[in-house]
Amino acid sequence: MHSVVLTKGVPDFREGQVSFDEDGHLERGATPTVMNPNDEFALQAALQTKVKCGGRVSVMSMGPPGYESVLEEAMGVYADDLYLLSDREMAAADTWSTAITLSGGVENVDEEFGEDPDIIFAGFKTADGETGQTGPQTSWCLDRPVVTHVISMEVEEDEGRLRAKRLVEGDADEIETVEAPLPAFVVTDPEFEPSYRRAEHRLRHKRLKAETEERVESYEDHLTTWSAEDLDLDPDFIGLDGSPTIVSGVDPIPKAPSEREATMVAPDDADGMEQVLGEMRPLAGGD
Repeated sequence: MHSVVLTKGVPDFREGQVSFDEDGHLERGATPTVMNPNDEFALQAALQTKVKCGGRVSVMSMGPPGYESVLEEAMGVYADDLYLLSDREMAAADTWSTAITLSGGVENVDEEFGEDPDIIFAGFKTADGETGQTGPQTSWCLDRPVVTHVISMEVEEDEGRLRAKRLVEGDADEIETVEAPLPAFVVTDPEFEPSYRRAEHRLRHKRLKAETEERVESYEDHLTTWSAEDLDLDPDFIGLDGSPTIVSGVDPIPKAPSEREATMVAPDDADGMEQVLGEMRPLAGGD
């Protein structure tokens, strides 16, 4: 069972001001970057699949060379090998040209292993764009059935299918169970929870986590970088040239103030302490 997890680097908003160029495009190379938080659920789903079915988990991202740190972070959750799709031709891509590039990367993995990955996983939305489009668009490029908003899943390997529970769009209280033939594409929901009910699975999970934590210390040895030429991608369909989206405007994220105003109250200042208690008491639910 071979799983490929797609992940993306997003701005680390904790670092303050995010950089944009004069055309309104995010300057990812100049912006502190972390793994998209929602992608961890996709990694957890892939790890669960490996624990129960064996096989391999590959993690793939498209971005500048600095995205190696994103893949390093992903391997900390779990990965057997890493793939970075990096080339200036891929820069400033919208979700559509990103999907084309990622599908080319998956097809290259097909050739490397001599068989199609059984499941491709992607997280639900990214912290920067929040469109939720890249996963489904990539599944369309690869002509695979896609199951979205997955909160739990099991792979029935002998039957060549997966069974998943998913949230129904627009109603988080309604859950439906669906089946899809393998190979398939899965978009996990932030409500996804892995399940390890059998003792052997819990022990295997513990062992695999220890192995990936050791592997991440030398993650570069497990990293493959591919350019647009390596993937044989048409430059007219990737990066900015292949992006039909037009950015009409961007509102920069303001940097948080480095200092806050504070009123100092000494413990022996009875009037001052009474004022503080008077302001805090309603917030604490007191009388």
